[in-house]
Amino acid sequence: MAKHKKSPEQVEYTSFYHDAFVRLKKDKVAMVCIVFILLLAFVAIFASFIAPYDQSYQDTAHVLSGPSAEHWLGTDEFGRDILSRIIYGSRISLSVGLVAEAIAVTIGVIAGAAAGYYGGIVDTVISRIIEIFASFPHILFAIVIMFVLGTGVMNVFIAIGFVGWTGVARMIRAQVLQLKEKEYVEAARAEGGTDLAIIFRHLIPNCLSTIIVIITMEIPSDIMYEASLSFLGLGVQPPEASWGEMISTARSYLRTNPTYSIFPGIALVLTVLAFNLVGDALRDALDPKLKNL
Repeated sequence: MAKHKKSPEQVEYTSFYHDAFVRLKKDKVAMVCIVFILLLAFVAIFASFIAPYDQSYQDTAHVLSGPSAEHWLGTDEFGRDILSRIIYGSRISLSVGLVAEAIAVTIGVIAGAAAGYYGGIVDTVISRIIEIFASFPHILFAIVIMFVLGTGVMNVFIAIGFVGWTGVARMIRAQVLQLKEKEYVEAARAEGGTDLAIIFRHLIPNCLSTIIVIITMEIPSDIMYEASLSFLGLGVQPPEASWGEMISTARSYLRTNPTYSIFPGIALVLTVLAFNLVGDALRDALDPKLKNL
């Protein structure tokens, strides 16, 4: 039987993001990491139901004990269950990663889009501000901000978000410089579209794939910044559980109870690694040059 070719009207067209998702699904390592991140998010949301003990509960009969039937990963110097504190600590790590990155992306996207679209003096001023902020090591800048604002989760959000926007701004600026010359932007101007409408309706939405990759790649950095601040005693304060604070406290017991620092360290490494691998996979999946591969 003769095969009938499909007419142009019958050809199925798929969206850019659908094609990207198909490519992403082929990366088995990335899919495993996505499942891990989803499970971690589930654990963080329902920590109070999943954790065997409250994060502040003290079992004074089992202080600095190793893994046992009562405490699967052992206890700390106050008899608090390490597994429960790791579970509660996932809330801090994920919330810092998401909230701090939301702050950084918001500032960076607006600043980068304005610099790229307007150019001239606006671009010069914003670019010089970016250079000033980028000249300081991020962790050092975050430490200074924490000294000024004081400790606490909300201040950690602000400090990490405020120092992480420069990389976002640079990437968005570069992309907007290319996009503002496109035909659809000229058409929007011809139709009387305002600058704000063009930026927020046409330019920023077309930077969405870049923004998604930036968020995924920067979340693990934010998690590490929070762990570093908590490790130095400037971030989340006891009795609130934080992986960085747990690792810092466990330094005094490395010889007598090494598992105290090993388990929160493993949780931190696995989380950062999972986000990094997903970020790499998303970058490749959203690369238009790979569409036909």
